[in-house]
Order: sequence, then C-alpha cells, then structure tokens
Amino acid sequence: MTIRFNEMELQAPILRAIEELGYEEMTPIQAQAIPIVLEGRDIVGQAQTGTGKTAAFSIPILQKVDPKVKGLQAVVLCPTRELAIQVSDEMHKFSKFMHGIKAIPIYGGQDIARQIRALKAGVQIVIGTPGRVMDHMRRKTVKFDKVSMIALDEADEMLNMGFREDIETILKEMPEERQTLLFSATMPQPIMEIARTYQKNAALVKVVKKELTVPKIEQYYYEVRPKNKVDVLSRLLDMYSPKRCLVFCNTKRQVDELVTSLTGRGFFAEGLHGDLKQQQRDRVMNSFRNGKAEILVATDVAARGIDVDDVEAVFNYDVPQDEEYYVHRIGRTGRAGRTGRAFTLVVGKEVYKLRDIQRYCKTKIKIMPIPSVNDVTAVKAEKILDRINEIMESEDLTKMISLIETKVNESDYTALDVAAAFLKMSMGNENQAEEQVTPDFGDTGAEQGMVRLFINLGKKQNIRPGDILGAIAGETGMPGKLIGSIDMYDKYTFVEVPREYAADVIQVMKESKIKGKSINIEPANHK
Repeated sequence: MTIRFNEMELQAPILRAIEELGYEEMTPIQAQAIPIVLEGRDIVGQAQTGTGKTAAFSIPILQKVDPKVKGLQAVVLCPTRELAIQVSDEMHKFSKFMHGIKAIPIYGGQDIARQIRALKAGVQIVIGTPGRVMDHMRRKTVKFDKVSMIALDEADEMLNMGFREDIETILKEMPEERQTLLFSATMPQPIMEIARTYQKNAALVKVVKKELTVPKIEQYYYEVRPKNKVDVLSRLLDMYSPKRCLVFCNTKRQVDELVTSLTGRGFFAEGLHGDLKQQQRDRVMNSFRNGKAEILVATDVAARGIDVDDVEAVFNYDVPQDEEYYVHRIGRTGRAGRTGRAFTLVVGKEVYKLRDIQRYCKTKIKIMPIPSVNDVTAVKAEKILDRINEIMESEDLTKMISLIETKVNESDYTALDVAAAFLKMSMGNENQAEEQVTPDFGDTGAEQGMVRLFINLGKKQNIRPGDILGAIAGETGMPGKLIGSIDMYDKYTFVEVPREYAADVIQVMKESKIKGKSINIEPANHK
C-alpha cells in the first residue's frame, strides 16, 4: 500500500513545500517511520543512503518544533560536515514556508565564532557533527534544557569514525523526557547497545531491498551536466530511436518541463503524473499504447499499473530516490522474453547513489561516453541502410530503378549521388553544433581557474552564505566543496565557482530562487 504525503496530518506549510518540491508518494522508510515519530515514539530505523531517510526524521522534527520558542528544541547528529550540510539543506527545503523556524549546521572547519553568533540569535534545530557539538557544549553555547528530539543519522558510520564516546556524552546531557530517533544502514552490537541504553520502547523499522530480477536488460549510465541533460537524452533517443520508451523523472514539475522540451524538439512525448485527472490519464495512456506518442515521461507513482509489453527502453532522466524504484522502472522493458535497454543520466555526486543501486540490486551498470553528433549520424544511417536491405530483398523495385535511370541519364549525377541524397533526406538535418563553446568571461577578479559571479541578494534579504552555497550546489549538482569564496554584503553577494561550471551556474540559477526570492546572477565586473 502506498502512502502520499497529503494523507498525513502535517502542517500546511510543510505540505506546501513538499508539493512544490514535486514529491508525491512516501518512500518505504518514510511511510513506516513518519507516523511512528509523529506519535512521539522512539525509533530505530535501518535504511541505506538514498532511501529518503533524511525526510523520515526531518519532516516530523519540523512538525513538532514550536517556532514561538526561540531556544534549541531538536538536535541531529551526523558523521561528516558534508552530511550535516546536506541534512540542513533538506530541512530548509521542507521549512521554506514555515515562519520563525531556524535550523543551522555546525561542524569542524567552519569559524566557531560565526556559529556562536548564529546560536545566540536563536535557533530551534542544530544539525552537527559530534565533535563540534561537544565543543559548543564545553563553551556552553548550546543548551539542551528545551530539547525534546534528537536524531542520530548514519549512526554506524559515526561509530566507525570513533564518535561513540561523544555520542553517549551528548545523549546523557539531554533531558530525560525526549524522543530519540536512530537511523543506521547496519545494526552492529554497539548500535543496539546505544538503542537499549538511551531509548525507551523503540519501534524497529527495517527497509529490505529487493533484488533485481531482470537479467535481460542492458544497463548503461552517462555522466552529464545539468544543463546538458535534455541534449543527451535527445541524442540517445535519436541514436536508438525506440518505437516506444519510458522516461522517468523524480518530480511532477520535471515531467512537465521535459515534455515541453522534447515536443519542442520534434519528439512525440506525453507526460503522466499525479496531478492528472483519470480522463487525462486515459488519454495519455491510449496515445502511448496506440503509438501516437513514442515517449511517455512519468513519475514513479504515476507509472504504477502501466502494463505495456513492448517498451524497448527505459530512460532515468533523474536518478531514482530509492533503489527499489530503479528496479520498478527498468523492469518495464525487456518483458515477455524480449531484451531491453535502460539508460540513466547521472549528475555529479549522484554517481555514488548509482553505486548503491548497483550494490543492492546486484547488477552491473556500465558507464558510456556521451554520444557525439557523428555517433548519432552513423547509427541513424546504419538503421536506414538495414531497412533498405530489407526492401531490396522483399520488394519489386523495377519502376523505381527506371525512374532513377532516367534521372541519371538526364543529369551529371551518378546513381551513387542520388542514393546519398536519399539517405541525407531520410536522416533529416544533422547540422547541429557538436558542443557549446565555453564563454570567455574575461577577468572577473577571481582566483586562477575560477569565475567571480555577482548575485543581487545580500544580508538585508536575510540571505546567508550557506543559502548561496546550498542553492548553487543543489540546483546545478556541482559538489559544494568546489565553490570558492563567498563575499556577502548588505544588498549583494560575490561567489567564486570553477570556470568550467560558470556557464552552467548562470544558466540554471537564473531560473531558480533563493529562500523564495528571484535572483539576478552574472559575471562580476573587474577593473
């Protein structure tokens, strides 16, 4: 049984944020854990990375935190600074429409004085590494007297890194009347000991992965930049020209945007997601079944119940949020004894999620180079020539030969010239630019290899450096650690990004918002 977020009794601002993010159905860990946590019970959740577990504790924490109380009410412990930043970013996405909620990441390597200032200003949620949380405890800059919830994320990893003593010290300082949420990919003895000692009657929730049972499917992935995803998908569609294929996106908004892009490029594509009424859904499915639409773009939830045997290929435009979704997606090709193909477009750090998918599904997904225009042309020509062979072997071409002979006799062209012209006509226009030239941004005053960008938001709009970093990394898929210095002023900000990413960042961020505010981003002027 599937559970949608809007079936839960969540605050309207949280549901609005979830709706804007385009999420429809809960992942298995979310569906099992969120109701238990909302009841006020302790929980031990066994789930791997990529299962949606961050939302499984973030959403209930936000639901229970009181924005009118300025003191610290919830703590999340993470093994690394990267995970702390990632969890903080998720919290900010889910709390976008909640007024008065402040959540900050605290970790080693960041200026502790800045963290202290933020804590003194009033924070309800802290997401931190155990070592840095301990530093603040010693300085008495964090107080746990109002804390009612603590979550341990990737607890086994924290133990592997030697944080057990710190974790236990932090838990001992927490109020007796609190809710303790523990999430871990594995359940070694030390984890169970912590659960028994510091939790009360905890519910155990375990998400078991299904194995891949579709060995006849060839599986490939391509490493792409965010702005090139539509181009790469278009090339793959041109190259393999499947008569019927499925393209999967993670959100409803992405489905709509991709259908618009594909139809604008001349493909026959239809979209399917949870916002469609039954009548619209029936029309789309009929169009797909009878061949009017060659491409069906869908979310995981909307694709449930699709039973079409001759789907030649599945494209994961977005890497699925859960490994099980990958199994469900690609299982829609290669049916009834046929072979099938599955292609996944991977951006930046998503390659690690793909490795998780390979490990848990016990399958091999081969990396492939992005096909060039010449590759697409060669494959198209090969398919047309194969079709020509079939026609020559099975059709009577006497009349056609006579017409060609007449044309050759009346002109200076050979029969080979005429054949080449027909092939060119059959293949359509292939005069596309192979790659976009990286723009020359000139000297923007940045360090070597970087470009300094101007953003028209600053401190007076309540924007922080973390918001800028999180937005750029989140929207473009660029690893946050590659982003250089962020210089923030009252009404604007300068941020440095690697030169090879600059065009992508400008293009993607022009369509994005930071904390609900539209932005203007452009290369900085340097004199």
